[in-house]
Amino acid sequence: MIGAIIGDIVGSVYEFDNIKTKEFELFADHHGQACCFTDDTVMTAAVGYALMKADADWSTLPELAVKSMRMFGRLHPDCGYGERFGMWLFLDDPVPYNSFGNGAAMRVGPVAYAARTLEETQELSYAVSAITHNHPEGIKGAAAVAECVFLAKNGAQKKDIREHIASVYYPLEKTIDQIRPGYRFDETAQETVPVAIEAFLESEDFEDAIRTAISLGGDSDTVAAITGSIAEAYYGVPKRLSEKARTYLSSDLLQVLDRFEAKYKT
Repeated sequence: MIGAIIGDIVGSVYEFDNIKTKEFELFADHHGQACCFTDDTVMTAAVGYALMKADADWSTLPELAVKSMRMFGRLHPDCGYGERFGMWLFLDDPVPYNSFGNGAAMRVGPVAYAARTLEETQELSYAVSAITHNHPEGIKGAAAVAECVFLAKNGAQKKDIREHIASVYYPLEKTIDQIRPGYRFDETAQETVPVAIEAFLESEDFEDAIRTAISLGGDSDTVAAITGSIAEAYYGVPKRLSEKARTYLSSDLLQVLDRFEAKYKT
């Protein structure tokens, strides 16, 4: 969870003011804008909270995910939610709205720590995604991220993760250097998830993964949150970055993070 949070916070100042370089100061102000957590962090915490509350057979997970996301979303209403998701948070009868945005992919990382198998990872990913992002591309993007995290957490090598994603989800045919020049802001899962995965696959360590993701431009905080969630599982997170990110979080989000890390020993 902390990997996604770091990516979100560091990338927050570049979401609408992209940079195309890896040379920047982490957690720094950018053109007068200060770093902060956004919807990526809030919804990742909400998914983690729902996982901790769910029954052992996961039958209650979809319902709890709805309640959790709406609870945390209402506690943090001004965090940059997409228009339709922002409406969903306050509907009397919240239903899926066929989204293929990157919102499900950005929040899905925690399921990989609760799941015991790759197949269960996919099932839990669907449970916390289809409640809003029930378009095939939205579901696909979230599943790809969750499975990357699960594989990385369980010791898979990068070549194995690449082969799995290329054979099941996305071809991953372009390098970061090929993607970066023409990459622009795009909130769809199909244009966010593959580049975020590639950023992880080409990285040298956790910090380099975050820098690589942000250097692409586009929806910077979400790309970096997705990359960060995978990079955390593969590399671990430097203590100095974890401690710095925690200073940006509210007490309720810190409590979820601490409980989740203790329960799943991330």
